[in-house]
Amino acid sequence: MAFVVIYDACVLYPAPLRDLLVRVAQAGIVRARWTSEILDECFRSILEQRPELKPQALVRTRELMTKAVADCMVEGYEPLVAGLSLPDPDDRHVLAAAVRAGAQAIVTFNLRDFPEAILAAHEIEAIHPDAFLLDLLDLWPAAVATAVQEQAASLKNPPMNVADVLDVLRNNGLVQSVAKLRELYGEPLGGTGTGLNEPKG
Repeated sequence: MAFVVIYDACVLYPAPLRDLLVRVAQAGIVRARWTSEILDECFRSILEQRPELKPQALVRTRELMTKAVADCMVEGYEPLVAGLSLPDPDDRHVLAAAVRAGAQAIVTFNLRDFPEAILAAHEIEAIHPDAFLLDLLDLWPAAVATAVQEQAASLKNPPMNVADVLDVLRNNGLVQSVAKLRELYGEPLGGTGTGLNEPKG
């Protein structure tokens, strides 16, 4: 059975990272899950930071990612929230979803918000997306490398190659994972330094 993880809103916020995380879930090497509340938080933040984006385009992105990953939505976690304790009470819904889903990990940039001592009681760990993808690269290098290649091939405006995508993913915090991927692809890999953007509506 695939490793079950909850994607926190912060790792779904950057479009390039979100794309890769969805693709590795589609590959079946992990079972990625999230909630409507997590998606609300993610896309609300995107719209706040990128007010030029059309809300309809973000709604479409949300619909597509939910359709792309089978059984990704966690429901029925709400009654668990009140019984949980975290440094920021607003994060309890994420842990509640992880407990409800039987997840082994929460993929998040905000490791301090999910203390090891608290999560250990639920047999869950918080893991940085870079460490998460590095683990996947150790276990399924071909699947992750293929996901990155497919990500690059899907980008048309502007067109990007694998090297460009790796540059952007590194800027999104995947320093060790990108270094490992460069080893797999073989050096040198040049890039243009262009960016991956949210849909333009």
